[in-house]
Formats: sequence, structure tokens, C-alpha cells
Amino acid sequence: MATAARQHGDDLYDRLFATRALSVALAAPLSDADATAQSMPDASPAKWHLAHTTWFLETFVLAPIGVAPFDPAFGFLFNSYYDSVGPRHPRAARGLLTRPALGRVLDWREHVDGRLNAAWSRLDARHHAIIELGIAHEQQHQELLLTDILHLFAANPLRLPVYGGCPPSVVPPDRGFTAHAAATMSVGARGEGFAFDCEGPAHDVLLQPFGLANACVTNADWDAFIADGSYRTPALWLADGWAWAQREGIAAPLYWDGDGGEFTLCGPVARRPDAPVAHISHFEADAFATWAGARLPTEFEWEAAAAGADPAAGNQLDGPKWIAPAGGTGLFGDVWCWTASAFLPYPRFRPAEGAVGEYNGKFMSGQMVLHGASCATPRGSGRVTTRNFFPPTARWQFSGLRLAKDD
Repeated sequence: MATAARQHGDDLYDRLFATRALSVALAAPLSDADATAQSMPDASPAKWHLAHTTWFLETFVLAPIGVAPFDPAFGFLFNSYYDSVGPRHPRAARGLLTRPALGRVLDWREHVDGRLNAAWSRLDARHHAIIELGIAHEQQHQELLLTDILHLFAANPLRLPVYGGCPPSVVPPDRGFTAHAAATMSVGARGEGFAFDCEGPAHDVLLQPFGLANACVTNADWDAFIADGSYRTPALWLADGWAWAQREGIAAPLYWDGDGGEFTLCGPVARRPDAPVAHISHFEADAFATWAGARLPTEFEWEAAAAGADPAAGNQLDGPKWIAPAGGTGLFGDVWCWTASAFLPYPRFRPAEGAVGEYNGKFMSGQMVLHGASCATPRGSGRVTTRNFFPPTARWQFSGLRLAKDD
């Protein structure tokens, strides 16, 4: 199918099948056992990601034009949170799905890809819009597949599993800040190309003068934060963050070892001082900013600073190779950056009609916005207006921070 896609010449068709092929390539280094296990309720097995993205296209593109499902039981197994579509297998028990085996899921993917190819001439603009969403949806799951595999491999007490490759060389950070003047600016998606519904509508915001750091906070910076006793200093923390850190025994980023190492998709490696710190929660990021005499930027400050930047630049995912933060210039790549903004609806926001309206709006409670992209974000999948979001305790994603200050 990937060869056919390259020869087709229809941009949407080509992007769909290139995305589908990348998911299979990302799963290629994994055994059936690797792809089946689930390390925690917030993570999903790699096999489930491959299946769920296939279910999405089968359910929202093929079923409405009369194509029968590959296996009717898969709808229950691989629905995620679309309550209006029907019941589903519990999220926390996805790792119990030893069957269908990985090979069967890959057969299903090939079957659905073939049906999409055969039906292409019958699809109209409504179907094209769902396919566009399906591409973005699968790209999100490609990043989740990688972060979930990292969490699973890190849980192995032998510390042996390695996804592949070696960490890239690190670019020393620029320690300066870029000043931004007060302004009234339009933020959010403006209807030019694809965007998730939560990225709009565009609206005006008033920004006070601010400065944004030219680089992300590094591992060396975080070492200094730890050495100063900051995980034991309640005055630096939000109340909920302090309670969480004490309850969970949080004392360092998620995959750090006490001997100066960290666990990565490349296996155990020595921590690289100039690399952006990763796998920290919003609570930790906020405490660090307070300790540093700075703050987290709002999501609107971040978008203002990124205006005109290329969201496909920086250290992002190009395939199953090394995947680790490496530093560099620009606001995209390496780690998603926590902001001070809650994930809330923009003025006049309306969820999309139908079941796909459950995609983002239902999560606008208890989540914080991150901007940018990470080393596991498929290159070209993001926009300046992209709003990633996770609960403030989430740490298994490639999440870091960039400081802001008042000017």
C-alpha cells in the first residue's frame, strides 16, 4: 500500500497511507509480547494503538459507506472513549488482550487499507474531512506508542529492553531570553488547513510585555534544582503539587537513575547535561520556574512567540531511529513544553458534530496545555496553534519546560 500511495498523486491519499505505513514501521522492532503488555492504566499496548487507529478509520469512514467490519468483536475491544459509538473494553485492562495477536491486528490494518484504497473514488468531502482527522489521530497515537513503549521497557527490572538507536549529539543551550512587546493579537486556528476543533475559534487576546527563554531547561539545570533541596521545599510548590510529590515520593524526573544515568528508548545511558530535561510533570515544571525566579508562559504567550516559526523544524520523529531530546534552536521539537494555561474552551468553541465531537471537548477539565512538539512527534503533524494537554501529574510523555518572565 505504501508504494501505491507514493504513485497515486492525491495528497490526502498519499499522506494517509504514508501515515499508516509509519505506524507499522514504528512497531516493527517489537515482539508480540512487547506489543501486548500494558505498564499502567494511562498507557496502552502498542498493539492496541495499531488496532485503535484502524478501528477509527473502519468505524468513521468505511462503515458509513456500507463496508462490513473485518471482525465485529473488534469494535468493543478497540474503541477508546467514544461513548456514543457503543460499549468498550476497560482502558486499564487493555494489556489483558493477548488475542487478537499482533499478526492478526496487522492483517486487519492491511484489510482496512485495502478497503480504503478500493473505495477511494466513492469518498466525498465529508469523508475526506474524517480522513484528515484520522491522519492527525494516528499521528498522535504514533507518539503515544513510543512513549508507552518507553514506560513499559523502563518497568523491566533487568533494564534490558532497547527500542533502538543511540541518543543524538546534544546542542548546547542558548541561555538568553527574547523580549516580546505588549500586543493585542489573534490566537487560535483561523480555518487555514486542518486543525483540531479545540484549536479554535481564533480570537483576540491582550498580552503584556514578556520574555521567553531561547532554550528549554536542561538536565544540568535540573540537577541544580535537586541539589538545592527543591523537592523538599514546600514554598516552591503549588499545594496540590506538593501533596502529590510527597504522596508519590517524587524526587527526580521519571526515568532518572541515582547514579547519573537515565533510561531512554536507546536503553540506559549517562545523562547528558545540556540535553533538555524530559518526563517532568506540570507541578515539577511550575516548582522549577518558581525556584528559578521565573514562571511558566501562558499558552498565548507561547503562540505569540512562535508566530511565523516552522512547526516542522527541530528534533522530531522521522521514523524508527534514535528518539531522545537533543536541544537546539527554535520552539519545536525535543520536548513538549508545559504552559501555565488550563485546557479550556476558547470563546465560541463548539465541539464537532457527531461521535467525533467527543475527541477533545470532553477533556476540558483538570488538564494543562503544552505547546511545541517532542522528539517523538511525527514531523509535520503539528501547528503553531496545536494544544497538547495532559493532567498536571503526567510524566511519561516527553514533557519539559521553557521559562518565561515579565518584562
